[in-house]
Parts: sequence; structure tokens; C-alpha cells
Amino acid sequence: MAAPDGRSAARERGSATDVAGVVVLGGCAVWSLISAVGREARPEGVLLAVFAVAAGYAVGRISGTLLPVAAASAAALAALGLAIASRQGVPGANAGAPEQPGHTGAAAALLVLAAGAACCAAAAARPAGLRLGLRMLALAVACTALALGSVPAFAAALGVLLCSLAAIRMDRRSVALGGLAVATGLVVATSWGIAEDALPDGLTVSLEGQLTQNRVALWQDALALAKDEPVRGVGPDRFGQLSTTAQQSLGSDGKPHSASLQQAADQGVVGVALLGAAFCWMLYGLWRSPRSTAVVLSAGAALTALAVLANLGNALSFAPVTAGAGLLAGLATARVASGGSSESGDHTLSTAEDIPAR
Repeated sequence: MAAPDGRSAARERGSATDVAGVVVLGGCAVWSLISAVGREARPEGVLLAVFAVAAGYAVGRISGTLLPVAAASAAALAALGLAIASRQGVPGANAGAPEQPGHTGAAAALLVLAAGAACCAAAAARPAGLRLGLRMLALAVACTALALGSVPAFAAALGVLLCSLAAIRMDRRSVALGGLAVATGLVVATSWGIAEDALPDGLTVSLEGQLTQNRVALWQDALALAKDEPVRGVGPDRFGQLSTTAQQSLGSDGKPHSASLQQAADQGVVGVALLGAAFCWMLYGLWRSPRSTAVVLSAGAALTALAVLANLGNALSFAPVTAGAGLLAGLATARVASGGSSESGDHTLSTAEDIPAR
């Protein structure tokens, strides 16, 4: 009787995660339409991002159940290929534009997702040789980032690999996922502190040197617009029309290059809350996932690195990136196929410490 009870509990956990996802993603879509009412706004970009996340998540859940190692490996190779090709433009981004800005941010995000998928595949693989080969693939992704001249992507991909290796010996995923959430919150708070000029002078000057004054000025414009329209924002995709810095910047793409500040400017405090809820939903799904802790924390590290890059750049403006994030979350939360797990070393969740009490 123990096995049926375990399968029933897994179904309940999966259902709770799916319901939460529907509510959060549905809220993101509806609020983008509400914030666009009565304005010359374009909510299509937000709707496309929501659809991409949902579609990627669904594909990840299905393929992760049927072929956990092969699906994650294929996702890693696809993301790596897109990252290399993104130097000439990311497919599905800013369609119709003569130039597609933000390639570096998109490529960095895709490389991080590639490293995360490779680490998830390694954690789920049974043969030792295959595990080693997949971790070497993650290392190759980090080296590719360095070859493409993206030091942040190299550091993020390498960090994902190291977190994946450390996760092998971890039993309590809740502590690690909590730490990832806190780290993301600190990055968001720091970017808002820079925009508000609320940090100590020495720290602000040091960070501005890394971020460039133009980006800081964009953040300040976004925060000013958010203060003018704190609830609904100025409307989706209107930042470029209202930001003085964006209008005066050569080759500007009309974005503030910070996901949280863009949400604040475009959709107000509700938009920021929904963006945060979407990230928390993914971490919540990982916490309740029936997959091994190593798989869960590999995906969590990659999604956290992506959140950091998105808060410091323009990564989430590209459909392949948002779809990839959903795909990785789906792979790491897919239910284990009946008849046993293909994961090695780490067992799927079965202890009272790791499974949330019902």
C-alpha cells in the first residue's frame, strides 16, 4: 500500500504546483492587459513571454517524464547552439527590426540555461561515464561563454556547475532554495538602491563603473516613471517613448535593461509582485518536485543565475530565453515515470524532511 500512497502524494504535489502556475501566469497576462487599457501600449510582448514560459514548462514536464536524461541533454545542446547563433540575432526576438539589440544578454542567458540543463541531465544519468560527459558539457558551455567574451555568463555557468556538484551531498533542498531566493532578492534590492541613489557613495561609484552610467540613468528613469504611476505603471512597452535617456541613447532598444525595474515602470507595483511570484512559483515547484535534490538544485541555480542576469540586463525580452526557463523548470519538476527512476546516486524525495507535509 505504500507505493500507491506515494504516487498519490506526488500527484497532489504536482497538482498544487500546476494550479499555482496557472494562477500566476494567468495573472501576469491579465494584468498586462489591464495596465494597457486606455493607453497606446503594447502588451503583446508580455503575452508572448507568458505563453513561452507556459509552453516550455509543459514540454519540459512531458519530456522530463518520458526521457529525463535525453530531454535535458537535448535542451542543453539546443540552448548552446542558440547562444552561439545569437551573435547574429536571436530567433523570435524583435521580429522585423533591422537590428536586434541585447544579443550579449540573450546569449548569456541561453548559456546559463544550457549549463543548467546539462547539469540536470548529469544528475539524472545512471552510468558514471555519461554523468562525467554531461558535466564536461556544462564546463564546455562555460568556456564557450568566455570565448564569446561574456565574463558574467562564464561566471554564472561555472557557478551553476559548482552548485550542481555540491548538491550531490545535500539532503535538505529547502535551505539551498531559500538561499537562492535570498541571493536574488539582494541583487534586486541592490539595483533598486542604485536607481534610488540610496547606497553608500563608494559602493555606488564602484557599481556604476561596472554597469555604465547609461544603464544607471535608464534605471533612474524607470524608477521615476514607476513613482508617477505606482499601481498600473505607464503601460507595457512604453518606457522607450517616455524615458529621456532611452530617447537620447544611440541604438537604444527602448528597454531599461532590468526586468524588475521594467515591470515597475510598465506595470507598476502589481507587475513587480507578479514577476516575483513567477520566480517564487518556479522555486516552489522545485521544492515540491519528486526529482532528486541534485536535479532540483541544478535547475534552481540556473534559474537564479538567469534571474540575476535578467535584473541586470535585457534577457527576458527574448522568447527563446523565457521558453528555455520554463523548459528547465518543467524538466526539473517532471514526475518520475512509473517503474523506477533513472537518476543515480540521489534518491527521489521520500523523507519527511524534504517532502512538505500535507
